Amino acid sequence: MKTTVLSFALAAFVAGSLPAFADDTFIAEQKLTEYLAKDRLIGAKVKGTDGKIVGDIEDLIINSDNQVVGAIMGVGGFLGVGEKKVAVSIKSFGLEVTDGKMNVTMPTASKDVLTAAPAYKRISAPKGWFQRAVEKGQELKDKSSVTAKDAVEKAKQNAGPALESAKEKAKEVIESAKEKAHDAVEKAKEAAKPSAPAEAPKQ
Repeated sequence: MKTTVLSFALAAFVAGSLPAFADDTFIAEQKLTEYLAKDRLIGAKVKGTDGKIVGDIEDLIINSDNQVVGAIMGVGGFLGVGEKKVAVSIKSFGLEVTDGKMNVTMPTASKDVLTAAPAYKRISAPKGWFQRAVEKGQELKDKSSVTAKDAVEKAKQNAGPALESAKEKAKEVIESAKEKAHDAVEKAKEAAKPSAPAEAPKQ
């Protein structure tokens, strides 16, 4: 069964929206009417007017209302070399679901049209590998510090009863050792006392 959808209306779910209420902060599970961008859109091959692949979706454009308004396509080039980034309005795309597989189409485009299209201009340059590495390092530091702090607190809580139990046992052992040492000292004292001289035999 083949179903054609002429817009990325469902893609709005990917971007999400700012929670209006505290109860809407977290989403427990995916709904049947939702999908994840990485599963079906990011990296998806786009087919043109002749059914041939004309590019691939590399990113989504989100506006200030957290709505998906467009997608960045990589077109032309060879193995990523010489590839051009083109921004396409969401309304220009179509989605085809065949046997549970999502196919992205652009019925009005061909390779020639996309090649002639203007390259997308960003306001700021994309993050470089060094900046990403620094941010990743900070992320790992923040996560590990929280984890370490939690681990220390948990260890303290778990060690509390064990520490008290160990103290009690140590006290018992010390008391027992003291008693045994006292008995040993007394016995040693008795053994060290000089014995009474034997009486001389009467003649």
